[in-house]
Amino acid sequence: MATRTEERSLSELLSDVTAEIASLFRKEVELARVETSEQVSRAAKAGGMLGAAAVIGFLDLILFSFAAAWALSEVVPEGVAFLIVAVVFAIVAGALAVAGKKRIASVNPVPNQTVQTLKADVQVAKDSFARGAR
Repeated sequence: MATRTEERSLSELLSDVTAEIASLFRKEVELARVETSEQVSRAAKAGGMLGAAAVIGFLDLILFSFAAAWALSEVVPEGVAFLIVAVVFAIVAGALAVAGKKRIASVNPVPNQTVQTLKADVQVAKDSFARGAR
């Protein structure tokens, strides 16, 4: 006795295949969107850290450099005191810039998981068509 699957016409089977391919495509696009938005979020956080470091560095440079230089000017000449303070703030700003650069370097905007599943889907489709063509 024939089952329902064996009784289906070619047009029904092609319709099912088309629906499955469309569904697969929609799911792959959604996966790419989610994966990309995660990377964009990481990049935005790293950019925010760099911006915050710049603002804090600028405010520190303005406010604390004068206070520290005037305090140091009690021990060393005023020009040397301001130079020492400037070097210290340059070191701090450099450290913050290096940390931010490392964070940005770790961001990968390519949706790797989606690329891998698309390659696998293409291979499965090729294999299926090759078996069907025989």
